[in-house]
Amino acid sequence: MSTALPILPRPTPITGAAATRAARRGWWLGLAGVLMFALSIPMTRLAGGDAAQPQLPPDFVAIGRAAVAGLLSVLYLAATGAPRPRGAQWGLLAVSAAGVVFGFPWFSGFAVRHVEAIHASVINGFLPLATAVVGALWLRQRPAPAFWLCALLGCGLVLAFAVVQGGGRLQAADGLLLAAVASGAVGYVGGARLAAQGMRGEHVICWMLVLCLPLTLPWALAIGLRHPEALAAARPAAWGGFAYVSLVSMWLGFFAWYRGLALGGTLRVSQVQLVQPFASMLVAVPLLGERLDGVTVLFALAVIATVLVGKRVPVAPSTSPEPSR
Repeated sequence: MSTALPILPRPTPITGAAATRAARRGWWLGLAGVLMFALSIPMTRLAGGDAAQPQLPPDFVAIGRAAVAGLLSVLYLAATGAPRPRGAQWGLLAVSAAGVVFGFPWFSGFAVRHVEAIHASVINGFLPLATAVVGALWLRQRPAPAFWLCALLGCGLVLAFAVVQGGGRLQAADGLLLAAVASGAVGYVGGARLAAQGMRGEHVICWMLVLCLPLTLPWALAIGLRHPEALAAARPAAWGGFAYVSLVSMWLGFFAWYRGLALGGTLRVSQVQLVQPFASMLVAVPLLGERLDGVTVLFALAVIATVLVGKRVPVAPSTSPEPSR
């Protein structure tokens, strides 16, 4: 998945050659995280199949991935002696988890049963700018009018693409993809707020998953018991896709991404997100046998252009003080 975080704590200042090495390492880690997330949509479609050849149930893929990553998070937090969240941080974790752990996987998982991964990747390309919009509203920032123009233009391009691909109308799957984008945006901003309070990025995602584990683990088991024939009949490739979204998309990808932002700087490293939709589309061609056409590429380029311009528009900080915690 894509992650566009508007706020992160500043790393300890370093200068000279050490700063250059840290920035370079941060850029490569950020790129690694983006490439890991780029495979999320193709791997989700591989795990769940399509309407003609269904594989694992979409709800099992969405909830099971969080359950697996949650169990790994328990081990990681215990091994690293991570401090427990405190006070209002639990509420932020719950809000973030609603978007990242439940909303995005659930909506995108059902959507890619009915549209190709390439189609979903173009719409998902709007996620960085959607996150910036949610961040501006949540933090009461004051972006320039050009920012809102880019947001409206990007949303219009996504809807236009969906209509063109849907033969003149929006499909139900497009609504699910837009819901996934909105969910991801809310989840990322909530996670950014926690990081801004000093919680390490990898601890943010781990505590989200652990918080949800009492729900996701029995839920995933219940889905599996309800559809044993679907699990038994799924191809090994489908289980491979499930393993990827569980271990990488829902867990390890966040480790590389957050660490890269901390080392290389948010503004510099976050620009590598622009390669994510294209990486997703290129993977979908050999992995799923999908076809990449010129119209799709043009719309993807247009969406990414609005994201790039929108992220460079100045945003004035909030005029209201932060609420006390």
